Amino acid sequence: MLPPPWIRRLVIAPAVVVLALFLLTTLPVWLLLALVASPFAPGHLRVPRLAFLGIVYLVWDAAALVSLTVMWVASGFGWKIRTPAFQRAHYVLTGVFLRTLFWVARWSLHLSIDVVGTDPDTGMPGRPEIVVSRHAGPGDSFVLIHALVNWFEREPRIVLKATLQWDPAVDILLNRLPNRFITPGRPGVGDLEKEVGGLATGLDDNDAFVIFPEGGNFTPHRRVRAIARLRDRGLEDMAVRAENLRNVLPPKPGGLLAAIDAAPDAGVIFVAHTGLDKMMTVADVWRELPMDKQLIMRFWSVPPEEIPAGEAERVAWLYDWWARIDTWIEEHRPNPQPLSTDWSARRSRVPSA
Repeated sequence: MLPPPWIRRLVIAPAVVVLALFLLTTLPVWLLLALVASPFAPGHLRVPRLAFLGIVYLVWDAAALVSLTVMWVASGFGWKIRTPAFQRAHYVLTGVFLRTLFWVARWSLHLSIDVVGTDPDTGMPGRPEIVVSRHAGPGDSFVLIHALVNWFEREPRIVLKATLQWDPAVDILLNRLPNRFITPGRPGVGDLEKEVGGLATGLDDNDAFVIFPEGGNFTPHRRVRAIARLRDRGLEDMAVRAENLRNVLPPKPGGLLAAIDAAPDAGVIFVAHTGLDKMMTVADVWRELPMDKQLIMRFWSVPPEEIPAGEAERVAWLYDWWARIDTWIEEHRPNPQPLSTDWSARRSRVPSA
């Protein structure tokens, strides 16, 4: 269970800062121990790379917490923290820390992000957008927010899982901005849709309302359970359509429909990505992270006049798009690549004369 806010802010957050300082000052020791352990773990420097990445993430989190504390003091100990100037400052801070995080990921994990097709601003620059993304793989929400903030200069409003508040920097930063933490599957669906609609109300020209209608990362087991729940609710047509989806979970339309009703002038951006979706468990992450990774993303822009008017038509429209995303994922899975730091693999990729 998620601890109450006072424990997260007064116990967990300071503990992260203290732990980060300790690990940073003793970094050579931990890297040496990781190198010693490398022969016992197959993979190219797997243990040192993961140890380094874990320490960097803790230091990154601690630096964000210190920056957020400084901003809280500068705002009059929270008095002006929700004014437009400080809200904008928090979005700028978000962009800086996400750029730093992905620079580290590119350097340590050889992660590349490639966008194909259109982007969120090709439809109508200056228009608010509702961004609807699939959810699969570690950190995919970070990738999407990084793209919106740093590439497209958007200010995202996000609907995301409450468990992410275990990360103190995410907890404090996103609770200061217009976002909603939810618990998928909890009672009170109508109240949840009302919250989502409230969050989508009043979007301006550089806002992006972000929602993940699957409610969680894709796994085959979750797919089977989601289809069974549709049948239990008597939604046979939706269950049949969901059975044809092999790479995504059936979308839950309620939140998206509430957002569309609350922001009728907004366009809709559908987002597909592939490359990290095979990393479903801790064991998958352990096995896959040392490999070079290519994350491929695709954006489709739908203007507001092309969004169906009726609820049933919108649900069918959403499932049509989800089928399109499912097909796109199947056709664009990146091929596994050997480590670029592996000299023998690099030689094998050099074309012969």
